[in-house]
Amino acid sequence: MEDILSAISGFVWGAPLLILLLGTGIYLTVGLRALPVRRLGYGVRMMWGGRRPGEGAEGEITPFQALMTSLSATIGTGNIAGVATAIYLGGPGAVFWMWLTALVGMATKYAEAVLAVTYRETDSDGRYVGGPMYYIRNGLGSSWAWLGATFAFFAMIAAFGIGNTVQSNSVAQALEGSFGLPTLVTGLVLALLTFAVIVGGVRRIGAVAERLVPLMAALYILGALVILLVNIADVPAAFATIFGDAFTGTAATGGFAGAGLLAAIRFGVARGVFSNEAGLGSAPIAHAAAQTRDPVRQGTVAMLGTFIDTIVVCTMTALVIITTGAWTSGETGAELSALAFENGLPGGDLIVTLGLVVFAVTTILGWSYYGERAAEYLFGTRIIMPFRLLWVVALVVGAIGNLGIIWLVADIMNALMALPNLIALIALSGTVFAVSRRYFETADD
Repeated sequence: MEDILSAISGFVWGAPLLILLLGTGIYLTVGLRALPVRRLGYGVRMMWGGRRPGEGAEGEITPFQALMTSLSATIGTGNIAGVATAIYLGGPGAVFWMWLTALVGMATKYAEAVLAVTYRETDSDGRYVGGPMYYIRNGLGSSWAWLGATFAFFAMIAAFGIGNTVQSNSVAQALEGSFGLPTLVTGLVLALLTFAVIVGGVRRIGAVAERLVPLMAALYILGALVILLVNIADVPAAFATIFGDAFTGTAATGGFAGAGLLAAIRFGVARGVFSNEAGLGSAPIAHAAAQTRDPVRQGTVAMLGTFIDTIVVCTMTALVIITTGAWTSGETGAELSALAFENGLPGGDLIVTLGLVVFAVTTILGWSYYGERAAEYLFGTRIIMPFRLLWVVALVVGAIGNLGIIWLVADIMNALMALPNLIALIALSGTVFAVSRRYFETADD
């Protein structure tokens, strides 16, 4: 069974999907005339001003909280283990392709949020709900509702893997390895803390995320900056290696087996998508709940999520790995990142361990909301409390279980989420282009 699932996972995450994800981002970037890059400063101002809702804004959480909720789900293992894996398999040049994926992914994330706010609804309990399933049904018409339901099904199943059991297992293993804490204890504590947050809905999740995510990201980035300052003389060479190897591949050296150009592109793009989730359709579910007067305003806030996640946080990890020389050690994944931080700073491996734990916890909170909204779309509001209870039970199972098959199923579902979403993004791109053009014709720069 694992061999079959591995083969399916390798197929769905293969070149066709990666090309479709990257191609959609390029198409939207061109259609928007590179708006996410040109309006990056505007997005920062909207994010800073979005710490409080504007007058007359409708929604449940502030624009800033919506961004932090989406970041809580994306900043995680992809930024620590994912970057290291990309370098291990594709060489330093893979980092360049991660950057490229992020730059076009900003347009994808922008379009997702614009559509999420444009086509959102209020449910029978008065909550603002939205995301791919809603902009598929409301934007493409009721005859396409089946495609929205397909997305919701994939998202609900994927949530229990990538956003739940896999994360609790990572936390349990990290705490057991570093502090000898039994995995069952970790699972039970994690379940109780998570339930205390998610029982309050997106408002409580957003309130926790807006405090925890910036704090942990800042501490992680600060630790990386200290290491880079110590190795400042090696930073220019690291950038030169990244750009040079991006188009030539990387020769074998030390414990690194070598990688060709195609490997750099493949693993850079794949890990970039895994890290920032642009195109998968998860983040717009959070942005649909934002208190905003205009979908474009939230779109400019949403696109910053990809920039922060990949261009900032992933780059910090990559530079530490390269400047400390750890990338030639033969290690991979989180172990490679931990080795790099330890080489660069006494006790630096604890930064990685703490980062993995806190980022995993925030991912659990963010994905709980995504899964809940997907379940509600399929079964109505009556499913919300049973879903929350099942969510916390799954955390305990994940902490103590063997997740080989669960991880593979979640990985497949995660990839399949992208297909309905990308179809909708392309089909509704005219709406995104039109509302963006109309907004910025009258916007106060």
